Amino acid sequence: MKSKSLKIYLISAGIILVLYVIAEANRPRAINWIDTLNHNDKIPFGTYILFDRLTDIYPGAHIVTYRQPVYNVLAEDSVKNSSYIIVAPDVELTETDYDQLVKYVKAGNDVFIGAKYFGKLLKKELKVETRQTFNLNKADSVHFLSPYLNTDKYYGVLKGVGNIFFNDFDTTKTIVIGENAEHGANFLKFKMGKGALYLMANPKFFSNYSMLNFQGREYAATALSFVKNTSQVIWDEYYTTGDDTNDSPMRVFFSHASLAWAYYITLFALLAFVLFEIKRRQRVIPVIEPLSNSTFDFVNVVGQVYYEKRDNANIARKNILYFLSRLRDEFQIKTNSLDQEFKENLAGKFGFDKTFTGNFVDYLNYINEKDHVSDRDLIKLNNFIEEFYTKSR
Repeated sequence: MKSKSLKIYLISAGIILVLYVIAEANRPRAINWIDTLNHNDKIPFGTYILFDRLTDIYPGAHIVTYRQPVYNVLAEDSVKNSSYIIVAPDVELTETDYDQLVKYVKAGNDVFIGAKYFGKLLKKELKVETRQTFNLNKADSVHFLSPYLNTDKYYGVLKGVGNIFFNDFDTTKTIVIGENAEHGANFLKFKMGKGALYLMANPKFFSNYSMLNFQGREYAATALSFVKNTSQVIWDEYYTTGDDTNDSPMRVFFSHASLAWAYYITLFALLAFVLFEIKRRQRVIPVIEPLSNSTFDFVNVVGQVYYEKRDNANIARKNILYFLSRLRDEFQIKTNSLDQEFKENLAGKFGFDKTFTGNFVDYLNYINEKDHVSDRDLIKLNNFIEEFYTKSR
């Protein structure tokens, strides 16, 4: 009866699980509005479309991706005569990164960084700081200030896409290329040696959502066209995906909400199962007394029998046979004949002096030839054997 109830319970649980999986698979997925700006993400604020169409903006260029810090990438000789693009929510350069970046730009290369936050070091070195505003009435619009472009044309995609601007920067070293409708600079140029560093405060203009909008993709293409079209364009993944040396299989689970929840539910179910099974299956362990050692009793009985019979010769011969058997089994000494060769082997094996060895072997032969062994002879034989064991340790 109990087995039948358990079977019904398992079948019901299986049916419920299958129905849940089917419902979950057919449930409309909520839109993920997280601004990852990752070129592998097809969500609204990923950059899959832009990355896929970079060759339209830079015809003939070879697009190379890197998932390493700026210093590691630019220190390679293979990246000379190239352009460097970073589009990420936040960028935090180290001093070594910045020094290498400046050296790279001064050599005649262009660098484009699109981010909402540019880190403490760029704030210190370039005096740049961003600020965000919220306009609930209309989409945040921006336009270019370059005399080569239509400065009256404004670009707006969605509220929150163009609502970040530079509220502080060094006007003596900076060229303002673009601004928002409230005249807040959102696109800056820093001339360094033969190259230029471009900072864009509205990275969502390069997202999938923006690229599907005519104004958005036109603005993104125009902004990136300021960067020189070189034979090689470097696309930075370090600030969106992370260092490739720290990849972990679990990163796939935790980067998707559904997989992460499945992982947590599995762990919780396993823990609940273990706790439930411990409660149901644990029983009082009975105390089992260890088996008594009857060897000592057996020896006492056998010894008593021999003692009552008083057959010392039989006891002596068995003692000698046991001793010789041990020599053969443990020490591989031939015991066919207790002659001079046996004495030399015994003395050489254990390092005994020849006098003790000779007396011992002679006494063994003496006992073996006697028909009657006295108590005194038996005790002497036992003393000889005990002394042998003592010396051989």
